[in-house]
Amino acid sequence: MAPGTNEKQPTEAKDDERVTALRRFAAAGRNWRRAQLAGSAALLAIALTGGAIAFGASGTSGTAPMASSSAVSPGLLASGSLDASIASLQAHLRTQPKDSDSWATLGLAYVEQARTKGDPSRYPQAEKSLKRALQITPGNDQALAGEAALAAARHEFAQALTYADQALEQNPYSADALSSRIDALVELGRYDDAAKAADLADQRKPGVPVFTRYAYVRELRGDVKTARQVLRQALATATSKGDIAYVSAQLGLLAWNQGDYKSALDYYARALTADENYLPALEGRARAQAATGDRADAIKGMELVVSRYPLPQPLVELGELYEDRGAEGDKAKAEDQYALVEAWIALARANGVNADLDTALAAADHGDKADALKAARAEWARRHTVHTADALAWALHVNGKDKEALPYARQASATGYRNASFSYHLGIIELADGQQAAGRAALTKALKLNPGFSPLGARTARKALEASK
Repeated sequence: MAPGTNEKQPTEAKDDERVTALRRFAAAGRNWRRAQLAGSAALLAIALTGGAIAFGASGTSGTAPMASSSAVSPGLLASGSLDASIASLQAHLRTQPKDSDSWATLGLAYVEQARTKGDPSRYPQAEKSLKRALQITPGNDQALAGEAALAAARHEFAQALTYADQALEQNPYSADALSSRIDALVELGRYDDAAKAADLADQRKPGVPVFTRYAYVRELRGDVKTARQVLRQALATATSKGDIAYVSAQLGLLAWNQGDYKSALDYYARALTADENYLPALEGRARAQAATGDRADAIKGMELVVSRYPLPQPLVELGELYEDRGAEGDKAKAEDQYALVEAWIALARANGVNADLDTALAAADHGDKADALKAARAEWARRHTVHTADALAWALHVNGKDKEALPYARQASATGYRNASFSYHLGIIELADGQQAAGRAALTKALKLNPGFSPLGARTARKALEASK
């Protein structure tokens, strides 16, 4: 039982609950091969609900790319340390239930646990812990910063910005609040304001959480050189294994986005030397292996990732790797992964997470196209970011609305962000709209920047270029 509350902590789901969960999703229209899915589906039920099976309306990577890192120091993310920290906080609060700072820290730790483990059932726990802190000490800046992180994790970015500003009124040097403020501004599409917020955070509280966000803001504006430089400086100053793993993985992702697979693999290797179980590095390594043609190791690696971390992006990527391999039975295995994406989205929604962008990204290529467009329009109504612009453009395209899609596809690249998937989507839409020269140029740009950006997308881009000659 959580310290000072009557709330039961999550426990593992029983086997019959897992089977019931699978059957309910099978009834929604997917053909589940229970023997093959048993491991992944059982893990999904445990990870996302902690035993409390709750279904919402069903809809990765992928998930919306958040502004980058956690507000919690990556040092807590070394293998097992976050869980250990939570256990220690719970034990402390059993004897000191009026310690508002510890309640705030516990709430923020729950947010991080949900984020790193794909477990939205932790968000209600985080909410209760943070409210408890504010009841004990109204205006507690740590609790307000935790509320900001929780709102951001639930994709309620306007609310996250409000809480971050309230926290900074109490403590202008709160690293958690400064970090969450950058996240919120980025995810609201307010990139100029996000850049100013990153500069301010760098002045007030330099450190790994701020450095990684600073780098991401620069990358979004097309300044890859500065992003790389900042991350390298952060890595040079990192001392804990968690920090080293985190920053190395960020450098690996930046290198992969630019098509530099050798550097990406080197950075992922460094991350995994620091923490052999660091999931973002395992996922990134598998992605880079796929881009270099090492499909067998890529599939093996991504299978390991989704067995521990069943979030939309790795599930979609594994499904596409199966499809790209094209062996007998692989299409069905791919469909299993896409079905699990739908399960994750439904369970996330049941725990208060806005999953419209996840729905739009996954459903456009691997689900109900009408659902993809509905979700993309809903997300665009809430926030105008490069990622939502790209998702809406692609959802419009797969629904045959290319003229309407084109302005959104162009807006996705308007900041200078170098993203091969965006260029691929733009090129395909331009070709569909009859703009042959522009479409070919965009597809060529995508393949030049990152020729292995997607197992299926890269293949489709090459075929479209050949067909448009």
